[in-house]
Amino acid sequence: MNKHSILLAVAMATLTSTSYAQMSKSEYNAETKRIANRYAADKKLCADEATASARMQCLRDAKTEYTQHNADAKARYNRKAPKAAACHDCGRVTSVVVSEKAGEGGAVGLIAGGVAGALLGNQVGSGGGKKLATLAGAAGGAYAGKKVEEQARTTKQWTVHVRYDDGKQDTFVYDNDPQMVNGERVQKQHGTLVRR
Repeated sequence: MNKHSILLAVAMATLTSTSYAQMSKSEYNAETKRIANRYAADKKLCADEATASARMQCLRDAKTEYTQHNADAKARYNRKAPKAAACHDCGRVTSVVVSEKAGEGGAVGLIAGGVAGALLGNQVGSGGGKKLATLAGAAGGAYAGKKVEEQARTTKQWTVHVRYDDGKQDTFVYDNDPQMVNGERVQKQHGTLVRR
């Protein structure tokens, strides 16, 4: 093997070692310029061959390498970037609904309302009517106290509807505003949504 064949083999190994990566336009331009310079240098080396047939073979080899490296560079330039791995828990927010969550009435409202109603009912009438008014006031007051407490404990809740990339749908309920809007990319992590 002569020195030119070794030089061509080294050049080929260098160029093909990077042939699998994608390249930008500026990298492509730099690569084609480097390939052209290498081809020009190879042609000069071929002129040093002792015989005409050796020079012709050297030029054919150099041209083959030049053509191959240009094709590899063009293929790398045209190659698309690999797609990111599919996210099975990713999707988009389809709606955010704010609603009121009814509070629960407890013993405090019931008792306080009953006492207040009984006191007010006791102010009405006399004799048997007074007792009946006290009982009715206690019952009405207890009911009203329960309803007032329920209203006082009413809170807002946010329901976020999501459509995953695979077509499935899911719903998440929050007691505080999750600050998410329609169309936002999200991912389900540990039973809740996070922005992507």
